[in-house]
Amino acid sequence: MGGETNRQGDAKPTMQTRIAVIQHPPVYLDRSATIDRVVMLANEAADNGAQVIVFPEAFVSGYPTWGWRLRPGNDMSLAGEIHQRMVESSVDLETDQLQPVLDVAKRRNAVIVCPINEREGRFGRNTLYNAIVTIGNDGTILNRHRKLIATNHERTIWGGGDASGLRVVQTPYGRIGSLPCWEALMPLARMALYAEGMEIFISPTWDASDGWQATMQHIAREGGCWSIGCAAAVHASDIPKDLPGRAQLFPDDDEWLCAGKSVVMAPFGGAICGPVAKEKTTLYADCDLEQVNRAHRSFDVAGHYNRTDVFDFRVNRQRSEPAKFLD
Repeated sequence: MGGETNRQGDAKPTMQTRIAVIQHPPVYLDRSATIDRVVMLANEAADNGAQVIVFPEAFVSGYPTWGWRLRPGNDMSLAGEIHQRMVESSVDLETDQLQPVLDVAKRRNAVIVCPINEREGRFGRNTLYNAIVTIGNDGTILNRHRKLIATNHERTIWGGGDASGLRVVQTPYGRIGSLPCWEALMPLARMALYAEGMEIFISPTWDASDGWQATMQHIAREGGCWSIGCAAAVHASDIPKDLPGRAQLFPDDDEWLCAGKSVVMAPFGGAICGPVAKEKTTLYADCDLEQVNRAHRSFDVAGHYNRTDVFDFRVNRQRSEPAKFLD
C-alpha cells in the first residue's frame, strides 16, 4: 500500500485478459452497503470469467455530483453538512474497512480496481482524497494512487495527492496503470505510466461526454495500450432521500446525473465494447495483450519514438508527508 508495487512474482502474464467494466451505481454515502455491492458485483463478474474487474470513480461511497450544483458562498453550510456525510462513509486504509474486497479478489483470483473516497488515516485524519486502489489476485493492495489535482469544484472536497502511486503494477493479467477522470488529460502523468510499460490503462471517471470517448481512443493510440473508461450510470433516484438539501439539488427524480458510457478501446484502434448509455450494467471485453506489442512497432512513446537527448523527464515518487517526527 502507499505506492509500493507488489509484482506478484515475475510470472509471464496470460496473453488474453477478460475485463469487466462495472457501470452500476454505488449505494451513495453508505460504505458498508457499497462494499457489499462491490463484493456482489465482483462475484458476478468472476462468474462470467472476468480476471480484471474495474469500478467507477469514487465508487466507495459515491462521486460527489452535488458539488456541481452547490453555490459558492451561499451554500457553505449545506456543503459542510454533505461533506460530513462523505467523511463518515469514506475509507481509511489504515483500518480493515476494505477487507471484504481484498478477500473476494483472492477468493476469485481476480484483480480489482476499486476507486474510493479515501480518508487520510495517519496525518490530520480528516482530509479526503480521490483514490484508486488496485487489489491483486492474492488479496493484497498493489497500489494506492491519489488524484494529483482535483477538477473544478472537486478542490473543495478532495485534497491533492502525491506521485507515490503514479506507477504501473505487474499482475498475471497484464501491466496495469490508472488515472482518475481528468487526470488522464495530463500528458506528463500519462507519460509516467507509458514509461513503465503499461499494457492496460484504466480511468474511472464521471465524464460521459463524447469528448471523453475521444480521450480514451487517443490514449489507446498514444500509449499503444488497452484503454478503459469506466463511469457509473447514476440516476437521481440513486441519491439518498435524506441527503441534506436534496430537494434543492436534485428536484427531478427522472434525471440521469451520469449516463455512464463506459468503453474499452483497443491499442491503436477503436472501441471493441461500449459505450453504453443510461444502463446500469457490466461490460465485458476480451483483451489480447499481444496487440500491445504490435501497436508499439510503429509508435512507442517511451521507446523508439522518444528523444531522451532532447527531453529530460523526471517523476518525484517520494511520499509527501506534512511532518516528520524524530523521537
